[in-house]
Amino acid sequence: MAGQRRDDRRGDASPVKLIAVAVVLVGLVLVSLRLLPGSPFEATAAARWGDPAVPADRGATTPGDRSSRQSPSPSPSPSATPEPLPFEARDVDLDIEGWYSWSVLDRRTGEIIGSDNMDETSTTASLIKAWIVADYLRRAADAGQTPSDAKLADATKIIRDSDNTRAEQFYNSVGRSASIKRLISLCELTDSKVAPDGGWSRTALSPRDTARMGACIADGRAAGPKWTTWLIKEMRLVRGAGDFGIRKAFPAAERKTIAIKNGWIDRTREQEMHINCLAIGDTWTMGVMVRYPIGKGYEYGMKNCQKITEALLRDSV
Repeated sequence: MAGQRRDDRRGDASPVKLIAVAVVLVGLVLVSLRLLPGSPFEATAAARWGDPAVPADRGATTPGDRSSRQSPSPSPSPSATPEPLPFEARDVDLDIEGWYSWSVLDRRTGEIIGSDNMDETSTTASLIKAWIVADYLRRAADAGQTPSDAKLADATKIIRDSDNTRAEQFYNSVGRSASIKRLISLCELTDSKVAPDGGWSRTALSPRDTARMGACIADGRAAGPKWTTWLIKEMRLVRGAGDFGIRKAFPAAERKTIAIKNGWIDRTREQEMHINCLAIGDTWTMGVMVRYPIGKGYEYGMKNCQKITEALLRDSV
């Protein structure tokens, strides 16, 4: 019986051994298949962990591609430093009787430099006519209207020759003091005020706001896109008694590129002369204002607008 049981155990053990051997062989085959490139059983877990270890399409990478990856892209060239303005910020201590103030605005950056009192105001006289014409032209365009040739001829007279009668007519047509309120709002002025009597001549403007108004004209906000080029051209053609001040400080060849509008008046109530200068260059705008005793006449202030500008110009101009 014992022998029979031993025989039975031996007989039972043989199939078990065969199965075990088969399992081992199958396991070895599967392992070899996972290690075989291109096999459907190829291991992929490592490639899916985080970022791919290699590009998904190895064949798409060429030596040229590898070279471009290994060589860093050249750094972008630094932007060229803008040309300096023709003016330098400096203290101006001139032998000028009375009050004077100045300001320059960089049209590229909006930066403003000026005298310590550049926020103080004076009455504009005819300088404000540049705004009145701009306001008229912009409003006409906004209303879908084109000024007649006669109206444009009047505007030319206002700008080039500082015609007072025509300026008053235009001022009435744009709502008088409402126009100055639009100036302050649209051009973002901070120091200026409507005249107590509502007249254009006594509008209170500072040199800083004068430069801002010039920038507003130059960038198209004042006259609008349709008429800005026309207005700047007219301001470059100012002639006669109104052609003085800032641009006279520049070489003759440059003067024709500078747009201006000046104001000059004798204020009998205050017994003062008020002389004001606005200029618009390619990259800048400038405002200069002077006040002094009335007995010294117009030319004293006109020459001092130029004198102040000359004191601020760089030596290379």
